[in-house]
Amino acid sequence: MYLIQLLSFSCLFLDIKFLLFFRAFEYFGVYFAIIISVGKKIFSFLLVLFIIIISFAHAFYILLSPKSKFSLDQYNTNSNDDPNNPWNLAPSYSQVDNNGNINSNPLMMIQIPDGNTNMFIDIKTSLFAIYLFLIGDSSALSNWTYTENPSISVLIVLFSLLVVVYLMNLLIGLLNIAIEEDNNRVSYLMQKAEILAEIELFYLLPHQKRWHTWFPEVIHYYADVDKARVEIKRLIKEGEWDTKEFTELRKNLFEVLQIEYNSIDNEAILEQLKIDNEVILEKLKSHEKLLKENNNELEKLKSHDEKLDKLDKLDKLDKLEELEKLLKEIRAK
Repeated sequence: MYLIQLLSFSCLFLDIKFLLFFRAFEYFGVYFAIIISVGKKIFSFLLVLFIIIISFAHAFYILLSPKSKFSLDQYNTNSNDDPNNPWNLAPSYSQVDNNGNINSNPLMMIQIPDGNTNMFIDIKTSLFAIYLFLIGDSSALSNWTYTENPSISVLIVLFSLLVVVYLMNLLIGLLNIAIEEDNNRVSYLMQKAEILAEIELFYLLPHQKRWHTWFPEVIHYYADVDKARVEIKRLIKEGEWDTKEFTELRKNLFEVLQIEYNSIDNEAILEQLKIDNEVILEKLKSHEKLLKENNNELEKLKSHDEKLDKLDKLDKLDKLEELEKLLKEIRAK
């Protein structure tokens, strides 16, 4: 039995593995790039959603799990008081006479319950029941009357508003935003580069990695003339073109693309800018020196003020002492 289950899952994974080989082709690779990148972006949101679903499953498990012992193989008449017992939730059949009166005797027939009669017996099945409720199947909660169990109604309303309405619509919005960001050829090319790197690292033999036909020293790139001209003009305008590398190649590009560009003028402008910057820096340094000198003079003035204050205080003390002497002399007379 377990071998058949393992065989089914292994076939599923092999089919998915075979499907992943199509990532290298642009016709299919664009969609694989969207699927993988979007999955990475919303992984944290899915984790939060999963935790919320587990929380609701735990709440329903505590509320609806049987409180008395039972057996699905044997009916126990002593457990009739437990409303969550699967035997009490299973459909029962009574006898009705010709006048439409229901027989007052106890139930005549009862359907034998199974593990799906009350899916909240176990935490694992309760989690699966909440997942079914999320996708629209509420049969796991239909065995209880909502008027007699208002707590079930409250949990259902909370789950439907929070998860089904709010979070699921929020998930759809996040998916749309992520798809718009990654629905381009750049995502596919990045994925293709990762595939090539994976092949070079793990699927090639050492002598294959040294083949010059596969790994040449010089690589030729194809570029559209109009697009290349626009890109070079943009780089020149933004000041990112003037470098001392590949000067001959740059000159050849200008000739082929018919772009008028005088690198000497630009170099002269850059040199003039450097000179101006140096002059400005020298002026700033001189201003800093002046500020330091002014600060030193201010400190000296502050010290002089402090000395003058001390002298004034001493003069006042001397005068007070003289007055005290005079008062003493007057009192003595």
